[in-house]
Amino acid sequence: MTDLVIGTKNKSKLKEIKEIYADLPFNCLDLGAFQGVSEVVEDGSSFAENAAKKASGYALQVGKWVLAEDSGLVVPILNGDPGIHSARYAGEHGCDAANNSKLLHELSKYPAENRDAYYICVACLADPQGKVMVLTEGKCHGRIIPEYLGEGGFGYDPLFLVLEYHQTFGELSSRVKHAISHRSKALAKLRPSLWQLLSNS
Repeated sequence: MTDLVIGTKNKSKLKEIKEIYADLPFNCLDLGAFQGVSEVVEDGSSFAENAAKKASGYALQVGKWVLAEDSGLVVPILNGDPGIHSARYAGEHGCDAANNSKLLHELSKYPAENRDAYYICVACLADPQGKVMVLTEGKCHGRIIPEYLGEGGFGYDPLFLVLEYHQTFGELSSRVKHAISHRSKALAKLRPSLWQLLSNS
């Protein structure tokens, strides 16, 4: 079975991707399975640049196919923030509570109808030599609400209301989320190339 390395140490993200690709005959690993992997600096100016940097950089280090993605929350009324800085919006990388608190503070002066937002994900597949082979993008639109609802997901999920479902990402089941999320859309677009390239490797 061909190894597919997911370019992250985020166990929640690994779990989500493994669930979405559960039917594919690949052995999904994260970076924790390898010793001495240096973190790739995400200093690109876009989600696409960061996804490509991570996929290529980690592939060169582990010598295997790497799927990396860069994703975040975009709030137009906040000039696109948190954007590419979503994971470290409040300063500390990956501190969901602080990031959510800052987001609510920044939006507190705007009425509900101005709090539209969307999640975006850019997924990138690099070959074992670090060559970028495919880039795909997915979006999911919603609205930021002023209270936390649901305990599922991670990041801004408990605040991100999907209007069609009247529930936040924190409330939706994994099955529904995997059908509509930004990450699932990007990964769905990547699936045919992933199957073709890895099956022939």
